[in-house]
Amino acid sequence: MAVGVLALQGSFNEHLAALRRIGVKGVEIRKAEQLENVSSLIIPGGESTTMAKLAELHNLFPALREFVKMGKPVWGTCAGLIFLADKATGQKTGGQELVGGLDCTIQSFEAELPVPELAATEGGPPSFRAVFIRAPAILEVGPGVEVLASVSIQSNKNVDFNPSLQEVNVSCFLTC
Repeated sequence: MAVGVLALQGSFNEHLAALRRIGVKGVEIRKAEQLENVSSLIIPGGESTTMAKLAELHNLFPALREFVKMGKPVWGTCAGLIFLADKATGQKTGGQELVGGLDCTIQSFEAELPVPELAATEGGPPSFRAVFIRAPAILEVGPGVEVLASVSIQSNKNVDFNPSLQEVNVSCFLTC
């Protein structure tokens, strides 16, 4: 059976191309009924708010949730991970709808980004606070989630430029 790739927005073409390279049939998923013809699903990276609005417009959330509840393999990268998380923190008021099914809490993260060359040539501070809204940090995972790899990053949680850095565990490659 084929692997579905949610094809609303984002890097779905790259995932389909990767599947072709390894000899696996990939199917673009844009409608709920298309999920009936695939054995697994990839939810690609992209812009998660846009993907959520398109999924809502096409009434895909009920079918996606049912697909996950059936225990079929689902892999989410970046925005796809946001979609699959049971909880998301740090969202704007009202947030975005999530598919859920992966017992984890995600959060967009902030980090102090050094720019010494720019500061030296153009002036200004040697770093600035960058907000990575489409690269979620996994804050916690539930007991049924096995973390296969993780990396710690430095993250500045302050609004100003004071170097009050703390460790944030960014886990990836999760299995359920």
